[in-house]
Amino acid sequence: MSREEAAARLAEVRTRIDAAARLSGRRGDAVELVAVSKTHPAEAIVPLIEAGQRSFGENRVQEAQGKWPALKASHPDLRLHLVGQLQSNKAAEAVALFDVIHSVDRPSLIAALGKAMAASGRRPDCFLQVNIGDEPQKGGCAIADLPALLAAARAAGLPVAGLMCVPPDGIEAAPFFAMLQKLARDHALPALSMGMSGDYETAIMLGATVVRVGTALFGSRG
Repeated sequence: MSREEAAARLAEVRTRIDAAARLSGRRGDAVELVAVSKTHPAEAIVPLIEAGQRSFGENRVQEAQGKWPALKASHPDLRLHLVGQLQSNKAAEAVALFDVIHSVDRPSLIAALGKAMAASGRRPDCFLQVNIGDEPQKGGCAIADLPALLAAARAAGLPVAGLMCVPPDGIEAAPFFAMLQKLARDHALPALSMGMSGDYETAIMLGATVVRVGTALFGSRG
């Protein structure tokens, strides 16, 4: 992808974000755009960095370790988000590399992250992932378990920014986004990580403060 194509794709997504934010009574810059760069090599990411994008998302710690230390060294203002599932035994590596962790979903992971943060002094923002569609194959805590998980995260000293979800595929996402918005409001959590390439405008209209966009920026993965 050329720098010109990257700039055009980025401008299109940001225009859509601005329009959706206005419809929800907010400014476009109230929504953080995370460019999901999983499976894409560093050379595919650089054009977006050069076009002005500063927040990126990865699914796997090991993949991120292979490309982001060098990119962050040359662009120290980048923010790196872990948007995929995290194994507890990778918690220390995730805390060392990422600025935001979106998939905190169980007490064992909270304990591992709390220990890693205490040891390293780094404190990435954390989102608690809710299994909003009650799907057994997906990560995230059950809605009924959220109060206890939030209490555990706060007790462990995690900086909890808000809630994250991945709604079920193939059906209208809006009711699930609305449910997550209500949960965040009920628990006085300010941030909502929800919405991807196919539904980020809907998510923004229902309160998303972070959207995770891959295909619309990078194109389809081969």
